[in-house]
Amino acid sequence: MTALALEAVPRLKPGVRRRYDAARGQNILLAPERVLVLDDIANAVLEKLDGATTIETLCAALAEQYETDVEIVRADVLELLTDLRDKGMITA
Repeated sequence: MTALALEAVPRLKPGVRRRYDAARGQNILLAPERVLVLDDIANAVLEKLDGATTIETLCAALAEQYETDVEIVRADVLELLTDLRDKGMITA
């Protein structure tokens, strides 16, 4: 698949929801007939998807929040969002 552009504005696809599953004690991503368990990093990224924020702005905010290098954050975020896009969970 093609790489995501830093200017892209990712959002969850219709019918996809991020929820806390009390039975599992974990955050999950729900889609029709699919459930993905989210680790803390994936959950932090998905919390920031608001349908208006670019990937570049999202990466900068996460780098500031976690006091780390934006290049490292950018690589991880792009990998995560590309994977979720390829699984049909987000649009970007």
